Amino acid sequence: MSTAAPLSSTQAMRLLVLRNYLVYKDAWKLFLTGFLEPVLYLLSIGVGVGQLIDSFEFNGRTVPYAVFVAPAMLAASAFNGALLDSTFNVFFKLKFIKLYDQLLATPLTTGDIARSEILWGQLRGGSYSLAFLLVMVAMGLVDSWWAVLAFPAALLIGFAFSAVCMALTTYMTSWQDFDKVTLVQLPLFLFSATFFPVTAFDGWLRWVVECTPLYRGVVLCRELTTGALSWDSAISVVYLLVMGLVGLLVVRKRLDTLLLT
Repeated sequence: MSTAAPLSSTQAMRLLVLRNYLVYKDAWKLFLTGFLEPVLYLLSIGVGVGQLIDSFEFNGRTVPYAVFVAPAMLAASAFNGALLDSTFNVFFKLKFIKLYDQLLATPLTTGDIARSEILWGQLRGGSYSLAFLLVMVAMGLVDSWWAVLAFPAALLIGFAFSAVCMALTTYMTSWQDFDKVTLVQLPLFLFSATFFPVTAFDGWLRWVVECTPLYRGVVLCRELTTGALSWDSAISVVYLLVMGLVGLLVVRKRLDTLLLT
């Protein structure tokens, strides 16, 4: 009796990403929301409110308010895409259509599922970020050639949030749990130095903000697009990379617990 040959990690990821693409290609309008929201914030607050604010000082440089806000919206684009796909969609596949149970009847493993879903969430966030970065360039909101690294930075943000959000989703038991997602998503978006500098906070509150993951992504994108680099960028890269790897490990263990026992 012959058995199916095991798939390599690369082959498994390619197949599952292709599966997701085929499922979602006719629902492309759903992807517009994650892209349009940051663009509307940029136009209304970055450009609109920016008419009332002369400039901000950032890492010793004076930049227009729109230039200050735009990279934060770039990070938010990656954040939104990764969060949406790694929470709602993963929960639906895990709890309702039992897709992962079906996949495990093939040569795929829980590790393959974890890596592939995180990659898909990263790609969704990355597509939002790439489109938004092109908008920034078209509007003249990029001040440095370091901005060529802003897209890889957005992919790193997507990886970190995809992994952690998928890990947290495996602990959810009902759709009511998604109220907690909104409860976390909105404060992260508003208070991660997106619309005003972190110096607006004092003492322990500033320390808390600087420890949040979206703030690390905002700092990284902002320093790259303005060219005002500091050690904060290196700290952010390490932070987001570790965050993503820890999330990946948790997802793998949780899928083993939920699907194999």
